[in-house]
Amino acid sequence: MNRKWFSIAALIIAAISLLSVSSCGDPQELQSISIVPSVETFGASTTPVIDDAGANVQLRALGSYLHPPVTKDITDQVTWTSNTPAMVTVNSTGLITVTGGPCGGTLISATVQTNSDAGGVSASGAIVTGYMTANVVCFTGTSTSGEPILTVTFPGTGTGTVTSSPSGLNCASTGPQPCVASFPSGTSVTLTATPVAPSVFDGWAGGCTGSVCTIDLQSDTAVTATFN
Repeated sequence: MNRKWFSIAALIIAAISLLSVSSCGDPQELQSISIVPSVETFGASTTPVIDDAGANVQLRALGSYLHPPVTKDITDQVTWTSNTPAMVTVNSTGLITVTGGPCGGTLISATVQTNSDAGGVSASGAIVTGYMTANVVCFTGTSTSGEPILTVTFPGTGTGTVTSSPSGLNCASTGPQPCVASFPSGTSVTLTATPVAPSVFDGWAGGCTGSVCTIDLQSDTAVTATFN
């Protein structure tokens, strides 16, 4: 009898041990990623976008796991990506920075390529990504500095970009309209038009004419760049 009960007890202990090992081996499965803050806005309509250059915010990536349910800071474990790096960049630590070029909105993503637990045990192999929105407000009002404003519009049917020398204006025909920037009075501003194939540049109008646009900016000036 004692031998029988001893055998049963041994089986129970073995089963408990197996369950314990199995439980410990279960991977902690990543379900979702949230980014904090979820939305960040830079600049104001009365501030030229170039003045926002260098503004930055540190993002955090929070991972939601199962087995057991828990939320962890995984900022240093994700791959950070900006959908529009010409507008807002993001580095490997999740720091987003305004370039001072285009304005508008872009998505910043945080991705875990391999879904695995802290011990490196693969869960499902799924790619998990979280997103946040970074906005750079377009300059549409009067410059608070009192400097003359240069405005560029795109009346054509094609696509392209216009940039300035000195820097300060970076416009895409597909971006927010009109595109504006301010410069100190008396600045000689040269605009360069770059068509996006198969579009071609058909010339300047307004404050500039012909194929080259250089303006001695003394007052508010409007220019059109035509891509067809």
